[in-house]
Amino acid sequence: MKALHLPFNSKNRRRINLEKLLIVDDETSICTSLSFALEDEYQIFVAEDESTALQLLTKQDIAIILLDLRLGSSDGIQLLKQIKTHKPDIVVIMMTAYGTIESSVEAMKAGAFYYIAKPINIDELHLLLLKAKEYMSLNSRIKYLTDQISLNQGRYNIIGTSKKITHVFDLIERIKDIDSNVLITGESGTGKELVARAIHTCGNRQNKPFHIINCSAIPGHLLESELFGFKKGSFTGAFEDQKGIIELSNGGTLFLDEIGDMDLNLQTKLLRVIQDKKIRPIGASKEIQVDVRFISATNKDLREEIKLNTFRMDLFYRLNVIHIHMPPLRERKEDIPKLTDFFIKKYNIAFSKEIKGITHKALDIIEKYKFDGNVRELQNIIERAVALTNHSFIHEEDLPEELFITENVFNPHDDLLPIPVGESMKHIEKKVITATLKKYEGNRKRTAEILGISERALRYKIKEYQLT
Repeated sequence: MKALHLPFNSKNRRRINLEKLLIVDDETSICTSLSFALEDEYQIFVAEDESTALQLLTKQDIAIILLDLRLGSSDGIQLLKQIKTHKPDIVVIMMTAYGTIESSVEAMKAGAFYYIAKPINIDELHLLLLKAKEYMSLNSRIKYLTDQISLNQGRYNIIGTSKKITHVFDLIERIKDIDSNVLITGESGTGKELVARAIHTCGNRQNKPFHIINCSAIPGHLLESELFGFKKGSFTGAFEDQKGIIELSNGGTLFLDEIGDMDLNLQTKLLRVIQDKKIRPIGASKEIQVDVRFISATNKDLREEIKLNTFRMDLFYRLNVIHIHMPPLRERKEDIPKLTDFFIKKYNIAFSKEIKGITHKALDIIEKYKFDGNVRELQNIIERAVALTNHSFIHEEDLPEELFITENVFNPHDDLLPIPVGESMKHIEKKVITATLKKYEGNRKRTAEILGISERALRYKIKEYQLT
């Protein structure tokens, strides 16, 4: 018979082999006959007294116990109580030749799964053991889901109590039930998608579709068909009609991630959809009425993109009816301990481990780190630490070496630039770009990311200010 495995035991986080079955009976003949009857389906362990049974339970991951109600001078129910105190997830089936109602009720109250009367009917026992397996599998799944739910300790599934993140929570609460479009800005890894999901799932569109499309991940010529859909035969490879993601989001919310990377031609078509609330699939002769709330996100400065003629001003104002800015992690350092605790619990479940927390020294190192990758980077650091540590707490040696590089240590007074009152914006911009390029050793991609502009915009500025 194939072994049935649970995801894990939520108490000790170790995998349980349901083939391990312990027979506890003071009659050798019963132990022998039951072992013979069950040995093809279970890994059998035998104990003829209380002491041996308890020793086996400390050494083996026993899943099911067949326990005699009377063990010589000992009371099987007292042993049952000891077992359930220390290992409450073990299924115990009582065996008794004294099948009175009173003893059975007492056994069930003490935590027995069921009882079976002697002489034992093997077919009945097999059926009872099968039910025990089903019960344990279901019980483990329930506990797993309970643990998962308990992880969602943050408001809107966003962890933090800092002033800046609380302001985001307040905005979500105020706008969740209105249909105005929302623009979420912030660096990569700050949780912009979480905000979009929160607005949808907590608002009056929560029972309608929520779809996501990454505008930077799909080439422009494909993004149009993804957004608007197409009719059969409208282009090579269009073998059947396909609905676009805007139509599929009808009544609900469409989250346009990395909206700053959408090409100008598509921006024009999107603007028309927002204005007219109609779409026309590629190759279609008729328009389709749609009711969609648009939530967009970007890590770019769209006002700068407008200046560079890479983003439409009219679309910007249509999308930016309500603006939510997600602060970088370095601006809400007080949330790091709670985020760290959250990720430790999450990866304890994922890796079946029992990490209790993090040492003060290790947490201090994490809190001083700059976190250019924001919450996503912190999550990766904790995932790695939980996976690799051999300690019950995360220590500093469990952290990646980049956390110990001096230039990555956060100091709010580092890298300050002198800006005299009355200095022109062009001079200020030139200073900032020059200093950032120098800090990142001329790496234009990293400089553009830090400044929140595209590489193309940076190249334009470098040329304008004649920087090398």
